[in-house]
Amino acid sequence: MDIFAFPPLTFLLDAAYGALAGLSSLLEPLAGASAAALAVVLVTLLVRALLIPVGVSQAKAEQTRARLAPRLRELQRRHKKNPERLQKEMLELYRSENTSPFAGMLPVLAQAPVVGILYTLFIRPDIAGHANDLLTHDLFGAPLGTSLVSAVFGGTATPETLLVFGALIAVMIAVAEITRRVFRPAPVDDDSPLNSPTMQRVTSALHYLTAVFAVFVPLAAALYLTVTVVWTLVQRMLLRRRYPLPVPAGVTV
Repeated sequence: MDIFAFPPLTFLLDAAYGALAGLSSLLEPLAGASAAALAVVLVTLLVRALLIPVGVSQAKAEQTRARLAPRLRELQRRHKKNPERLQKEMLELYRSENTSPFAGMLPVLAQAPVVGILYTLFIRPDIAGHANDLLTHDLFGAPLGTSLVSAVFGGTATPETLLVFGALIAVMIAVAEITRRVFRPAPVDDDSPLNSPTMQRVTSALHYLTAVFAVFVPLAAALYLTVTVVWTLVQRMLLRRRYPLPVPAGVTV
């Protein structure tokens, strides 16, 4: 079943196509065949700029969660044998601080439709009954509608495709490593399973999921993800200076 055959979604996809194709046409004298790629970058920057207030809220929520962490650990120790009481006390604590354990998740949720639309725009040969001209564009010779997996296993991988995807994935891995090191959680004296070595390794590995995901999506979506992770890292570093986390007791800086 094609969900984009549903009229409202067809209209949305066609509108997104028209906007991106129009922007690409404006940029074509400057970027040539890579105009659509440049348009994707500009759209990404626009989306991230619109989400700056949400990023600020996320930084504030992170600061609040760090401040509440000792009290939450105390509640866990006190009510570890009574899960219902623990959940109630934790919700009361979050409510008293006017926050929630899910605060700060909006940026991820807000971007999901954008990634979904970009993914769809660059895998469909036609949009709302007309040819998809965006598939004729490339980035330094790598087609924007090709994923790394499909190119490699389909036998269509060119040196340009491998080079462009390799560069984008290398950037994402580098950003993930910097993020892992800079935003590593402060060590705490806690016997919670979440602080076990295994869970810490799992948490560290999650930083690299974007790079893994980029292997399976069209190059246009991988480009969006690359610009997004770089923006996110820079924004988090700036906001961490504005909203620093409290230093846990017994930890020297």
